[in-house]
Amino acid sequence: MSPFATARPSLGDVALGLGAVAFLGWWAVAYLLNDYSGSVAQPFLLWTAAGIGALKPVALIWRRSSPIVSGFTFIALSAIQFVLVPVSLPTDTLFLVVVYSLVAFAPRWAGWLGLAVNTGGAVAVVLSSTPRALWDLTDLAVDIAVMAVLGVAAWTLGVSTRTRMERLATLESQAARLQSERNQEALLAASNERTRIAREMHDIIAHSLSVMIAQADGGRYAAIADPGAGQRALSTISEVGRASLADMRRLLGVLRETTDESSPITPQPADADLDELVRGVREAGLRVSLVRMGEARTLPPGAGLTVYRLVQEALTNSMKHAGPNARVTVLVQWLHSALALEISDDGRGAAAASDGKGHGLVGMRERAAIFGGSVSAGPRPGGGFQVKILIPLPDDRARPVPRGDAPPSSPATAPAPTGGPHTTVEATAGKAPPANPSSAVGDDSRRFGPPTAFSPPTHLRGVS
Repeated sequence: MSPFATARPSLGDVALGLGAVAFLGWWAVAYLLNDYSGSVAQPFLLWTAAGIGALKPVALIWRRSSPIVSGFTFIALSAIQFVLVPVSLPTDTLFLVVVYSLVAFAPRWAGWLGLAVNTGGAVAVVLSSTPRALWDLTDLAVDIAVMAVLGVAAWTLGVSTRTRMERLATLESQAARLQSERNQEALLAASNERTRIAREMHDIIAHSLSVMIAQADGGRYAAIADPGAGQRALSTISEVGRASLADMRRLLGVLRETTDESSPITPQPADADLDELVRGVREAGLRVSLVRMGEARTLPPGAGLTVYRLVQEALTNSMKHAGPNARVTVLVQWLHSALALEISDDGRGAAAASDGKGHGLVGMRERAAIFGGSVSAGPRPGGGFQVKILIPLPDDRARPVPRGDAPPSSPATAPAPTGGPHTTVEATAGKAPPANPSSAVGDDSRRFGPPTAFSPPTHLRGVS
């Protein structure tokens, strides 16, 4: 298969072939019949040679669509014509076009073969057109050299054309590949953005609806004995609904082509907003406490939102599945090279029911994996359920300590009175952490090492 062959003959090639027949073909016929009619014994051979010489330029019509067939058909017809009448005709000058076409549009071997045939034909024409008695080596050498130089010039022009087409083909291939890569990157970016928006909407809607349902159920029964409790439940539902609506506006606002300058822009929640999150969940009726240990540090961009959403999802699951009167503890521990989170409750644990249609736990693992973190979840040995999250961070021990300052001490691990279910406990250097078993951790990450594999219980398999 010719590397640069076209699908069909072009109008230019058709015009070249037919034009050569019209202008050179009649000249070849007239030349043979006028000058060699008496020298050829059989007129049939003369007319046959004249017809071949006049019509062989038709083969040039396919010089680009089928360069090998076109070129060697022209060569074969020229050889037959030369055997019938050993004389050079005007149409033989088209040998230069044949050589050029073979070099430019056919495989490389065809170009070299065409040049060799052209050179051999030039020698044969020069020697046969001059009687041996009149041979002059100088004149013969000059004639052969001229024809050979013309053949080399045609070959060189074909090489130049071929090189240009190869360069264009390479550029087109690169452009097509880059366009394909851009399209793939755009599709991947769109898919990632859809996944991100789906995760955000899931976290916002699932958490908010869980709080609103809990408030509505609790308020309905509490209003019988205490009408004020029903009013407070309705107020909480209203606040949660408005906050969720604001979060939805902020999330979906990125999909708009233009921004509304009148709409206020608020920052995304981060790890610093966990107190507000715990307060809202506590007001919804879940007994939850927040425990902080270690020295807080600045998280990488986006990691604060991930921490907030992970804790939010875990608390939502506790509200939905832990059952009434369950106690939940949120432990936030800043280690030297990681941020460890543990959300544990003393509720139903593996006995909780679920429809298995949610994607909460899967979404949590996806969020943590973005920052190289891990999520493990499962029932606690003494009852209830716990979720452990580990987000790797740069080791703060690698930071230089200013001269004259002592390095920060590790969080104390001595037991202390347990905070109430509605309290937020800070445990840093010099302060004792609560005696809650879930918060008794050291300053290394062994407690939050790679989680052991287990099958999540029913209520967290794809919980939403």
